[in-house]
Amino acid sequence: MFENLSSKLEGIFKKLRRHGKLTEKEIREALREVRLALLEGDVHFSVVKEFTERVREKALGETVLQSLTPGQQVVKIVHEELIALMGGEQSRLQFAPIPPTCIMLVGLQGSGKTTTAAKLAKRLRKEGHYPYLVPADVYRPAAIDQLKILGEELQVPVYPSSPAQDPVEICRQAMREAVQQHADVVIIDTAGRLHIDEQMMAELVTLKQELSPQETLLVADSMTGQDAVNVAKTFHETLGLSGIILTKLDGDARGGAALSIRAVTQTPIKYVGTGEKLDALEPFHPDRIASRILGMGDILSLIEKAEATMSAEKAREMEQKLRKAAFTLEDFKEQLQQVRSMGPLDQLLGMLPGMKQLKNVQVDERELVKIEAIINSMTPQERRHPEIINGSRRKRIARGSGTTVQDVNRLLKQFMQTQKLLKKFSKGKKGKVPLGRLFLG
Repeated sequence: MFENLSSKLEGIFKKLRRHGKLTEKEIREALREVRLALLEGDVHFSVVKEFTERVREKALGETVLQSLTPGQQVVKIVHEELIALMGGEQSRLQFAPIPPTCIMLVGLQGSGKTTTAAKLAKRLRKEGHYPYLVPADVYRPAAIDQLKILGEELQVPVYPSSPAQDPVEICRQAMREAVQQHADVVIIDTAGRLHIDEQMMAELVTLKQELSPQETLLVADSMTGQDAVNVAKTFHETLGLSGIILTKLDGDARGGAALSIRAVTQTPIKYVGTGEKLDALEPFHPDRIASRILGMGDILSLIEKAEATMSAEKAREMEQKLRKAAFTLEDFKEQLQQVRSMGPLDQLLGMLPGMKQLKNVQVDERELVKIEAIINSMTPQERRHPEIINGSRRKRIARGSGTTVQDVNRLLKQFMQTQKLLKKFSKGKKGKVPLGRLFLG
């Protein structure tokens, strides 16, 4: 996410931090490089101009020029301005005082609208709501069937639309049915086109007038950069958007749409799609995204992901085992499964401060699959007491897991080293745990 932009900004600020004092000339030169990096990142030119002007005014003040750490001060200013550029704070969904709340999703074909409807339903249900999905796209082949299949997978009710029906009538009947179903949120997947046209917009305007939705959300593909911004501007001028959902943010190395769309449309980004799975939809936090762009990580999001996959009771139980150095291969397997359920490892690493520096580290998730297979091939006794695993057992485990004896040996060696470290720290000895060597080498 934002890899190209992040690496360029990181290089600019690294040069600034080398200086004990900064001159006006050095600050202006750095901001010129920042401007180029943003333009290359496909950020809207008017947004870049206003952003760098605000940073320049603050950076040339006495606070920076007289500071003992001027480079850090400039980074702080850029960080604050990035947050402001993207809206300042999280923008939440607005719910109707009397249910059901109507959420209308609009956008072009290919932006991920139908999948986003299902993702939003899953997220809302997790938050205690009762969503109802409405397929109102009668033009795209299989659009209705796609949403029905996703609804079945999520066990979320879907209105039984037909391609022969009128979209306005579908939505009118679906709102009545939602009340009967005791749903408190109705998510309407409207029709998209390959490009904006008058017929498409006229239908959406009619739907909005009929439904009076609490939220009219544009689903836009962040990887299209300036095209996404232009589409958002047109939709907002015609419909009056209440928010934007940016999809495919995990593949957006430039960041143009995320940094431009709020400033150009004055419409908040409410959610971002970060993967293909149905749980890969996250609230948009401007402060966290700004931190990730500047290589500061996103610890809060990482903690939230961890809390979602592990109960407080399990966490306390695991902490006690670690303190007593009673951590077994069974425990490790459980931890491995929980980490994998949090999302792709490269995304998780991107949330850790300083991990941008490890550009050459390749995260191969097949290694985790291999480790899990090795542990699954062990007996319960072997997992709890790996010291009993002799040569013949190692051969059997390797055969059963489809790996080599060398793979088994490596895992056992690393696990034994970890147990020694845990015993050392449980006795209160000082030292640093070499995290890079724990289990994965």
